[in-house]
Amino acid sequence: MPLFSTPTQFAALALVFVAGWLFGLASHPGGKKWKARYLAERDAHGAAKKDSDLRAVAAEKRATEAEHENARLVKAASAAPVAAPVVERRPVVDTVARSEARPAYARPAYRADGTKRGWFDFDQRR
Repeated sequence: MPLFSTPTQFAALALVFVAGWLFGLASHPGGKKWKARYLAERDAHGAAKKDSDLRAVAAEKRATEAEHENARLVKAASAAPVAAPVVERRPVVDTVARSEARPAYARPAYRADGTKRGWFDFDQRR
C-alpha cells in the first residue's frame, strides 16, 4: 500500500513541506557570515589585482631602462672597439690517481677482471 494515496494526505504533505521551508528560513542567521567572507575575498582579490598591476608597471619600466642601457652600450661599443684579452693556457695536470678522483657512484659497469657488477653489488650478473 502506498504511503500517500488520497488528496488529503498529499495536501498534508505539501503543508508540512511548506511549514518546514518557512521554519528553515526563519531560523537562518541571515547570511552575515557568508557576506563577510565574500567581502573579504573581494577585497583580497582587488588588492592582488592592484599588486599585479603595480608589478606589471614596474616590469615595463625595468624593460624600458634595459633597452635604453642596451642602446647606450651598443653606441659606446661601436665608438671604441676593445680587443679581447689574451689568455695564457696552461696544461691540466692530474695530481690524483684515477681511482681516487672518481666518486663511488661513478664506478664502471665491469670490474677489472671483466665480470659485470651485480645489482647494488650484492650478486654478480651473468
